[in-house]
Amino acid sequence: MQLNLTGHHVDITTSMRDYVTEKLQRLERHFDHVTNVHVILSVEKLRQKAEATIQITGNTIFADSENEDMYAAIDAMIDKLDRQVKKHKEKVTNHHRAEGGLKDQPVDIE
Repeated sequence: MQLNLTGHHVDITTSMRDYVTEKLQRLERHFDHVTNVHVILSVEKLRQKAEATIQITGNTIFADSENEDMYAAIDAMIDKLDRQVKKHKEKVTNHHRAEGGLKDQPVDIE
């Protein structure tokens, strides 16, 4: 997974970078086909905003969150991404039964 972390009007500290990286590990536990993550952390007056774009095989997922605390905004954004990744994984999973089910077997009537 390639992580690109950008800050608008905010300095990205090592603790923020480590926090985002740690939280994104949760997404990899649910779906291991995450290829690229772009996270933007921005500050406008009293509004802390975190937004992320994730590229996974076959889809691009976007989520954002605003809060007065940057860490709370990151947590909310990760929760949104986690729900979307789980939904995408469920959609991609093949739910059909294996070949040779009961309805495909020939019936001998004597």
